[in-house]
Amino acid sequence: MVVDDQINQALNRIADAIEENGETLKRIADHYDGVVPVMARNAKRVEKAHIESESEGDESPFSLRGMFSPKAN
Repeated sequence: MVVDDQINQALNRIADAIEENGETLKRIADHYDGVVPVMARNAKRVEKAHIESESEGDESPFSLRGMFSPKAN
C-alpha cells in the first residue's frame, strides 16, 4: 500500500535524523567536558591572583586600588 510505504520512509528519515543528532550532541558534550574544567581552573587562578594582589596593598603594581588612587605629585 502507498500510505504504508510513505509512513515507512518518513519513520526511516526520522530515525536517521535522530541518530545524526545523537552523534552531534555527543561531540558537543565531549568538547564541553574538555573545555569547562580548564575554564573553571583558570577562573580560580585569576580570582586567587586578584585576592593576593589586593592583600599586598596599594603599592603593588597589580593592585586595582593603587592603579586608580590619585597620586601625590
